[in-house]
Amino acid sequence: MRFDCIIIGGGIAGLQAAIQLGRYAMHSVLVIDSSDGRSSICLSYRNLLGYPEGVSGMDLRRIGMNQASSYGVQFTQDKVINAQSMQDGSFLIHGDKDNSTYEAATLLLATGVMDRFPELPGLRECLGLTVFVCPDCDGFKVKDRATLVLGSGDTGANMALTLRAWTSYLLYINHEHTVKSVSSELLDALENAGIGYLKAHIQHILAARGSIQSVVMQDGLRIDAERAFLAFGGNEVRSTLADQLGAHLHENMHILTHPRSKMTSIPNLWAAGDVAVHSEQVTIAMGEGSQAAIWIHKALLERRNG
Repeated sequence: MRFDCIIIGGGIAGLQAAIQLGRYAMHSVLVIDSSDGRSSICLSYRNLLGYPEGVSGMDLRRIGMNQASSYGVQFTQDKVINAQSMQDGSFLIHGDKDNSTYEAATLLLATGVMDRFPELPGLRECLGLTVFVCPDCDGFKVKDRATLVLGSGDTGANMALTLRAWTSYLLYINHEHTVKSVSSELLDALENAGIGYLKAHIQHILAARGSIQSVVMQDGLRIDAERAFLAFGGNEVRSTLADQLGAHLHENMHILTHPRSKMTSIPNLWAAGDVAVHSEQVTIAMGEGSQAAIWIHKALLERRNG
């Protein structure tokens, strides 16, 4: 089946775009989602208008899917493995499920970013509650609290220095110290800022109902904490499909888009949310999703009337 627009990614940007397109009530829209995005693991977003007590990523996804579905947007769970441009400017998309194929006049990539972190027991139950990844989102939550930075090399050191603006009770644990050391300049900066530094492998996290209590090292050392930040670097920027289609990418692999329309360098191909070049924020993802959808609507009308 051919759709007016296919959105790849059912996270925040993709769902907001789906809602906007659905409300035009004149376009066939399909969202293809693999259900493994960044928003699927965050247990609480607290910096959103209307949610002062926080809302989980999965709740936002459920609400968004229901809202988009009410406007006739269709959904399918699949993992897109390949996309190609057709001679008429449309797209042929291949999924992983039962050799599935999809056709789209326009395509929006909202494939996002996935943070890299070790699968430590006890960690996932704390994500977004007492363990965080984004200081712009959650630096406020560590204010004057005993905070650990669990990370790798210079990435973790820089995160610790950033968090120093909120709290002086900081310890950076370089979990991957055997493969990623910290530069001498950053070690000096940590010391000058009064930030502790430990090279040790983490065994597991002790937590109660999403609240981190302590981190246990492989040698049995237990370090108590109220909050923690992850900073391992090497996050997965899911721009492979854009690269396949020939879209211009930034040097950090995020997709370059027009600042007004969010269209990529390829006609009829848009990108929005964390996979694009911007600050990685839920509110910005929502805005970019709507922004892209508005211009997709304009393009579809032009094609229909042209």
